[in-house]
Amino acid sequence: MESDSKNATSLAIRDPRVELWRDPDWQRLWLSMQARQWRSLGLVPAAKGAPADFTLRIAVTLARTGMVHLGGPVQVADATKVPLTYLASFMDEVRHITRDGELILVALAPIAENPMTVSIAQALDASLLCVLLEHMATGQAKQTVNQVGASRFVGQAMFHRYDAVR
Repeated sequence: MESDSKNATSLAIRDPRVELWRDPDWQRLWLSMQARQWRSLGLVPAAKGAPADFTLRIAVTLARTGMVHLGGPVQVADATKVPLTYLASFMDEVRHITRDGELILVALAPIAENPMTVSIAQALDASLLCVLLEHMATGQAKQTVNQVGASRFVGQAMFHRYDAVR
């Protein structure tokens, strides 16, 4: 993202025995995402380089954090492998969930691995750029932000270790 690092959060889990949603860093990330109103939020990997379930793990942890904060459900959808033939029905389901006021976090694949990522991210209320430090190329991250649109992002989160996103 741009140098202003709007809502940038850096996560490094210090104690592996702590449930992630209880960790203050994850709670800060959840709360920082509330600065902008949304019902559907995409978790967009900045680039290739992370394991396939990177954003899904983030979505599950953030959903748990959000449920504790809000006292209600936060849905999670895995859109990492949505093909073009199911794009319309997937987005219909997201709209159905949010129409009733529920929140949904949508795990997305890197743009280079699934061209549906851009369309899905642009159709959601907002997105969070997810960066796995030392594993993702800065040039690809800039392309991701440009393709989705910088204004679509609530911010970025930088993860220091993949194993911290369990």
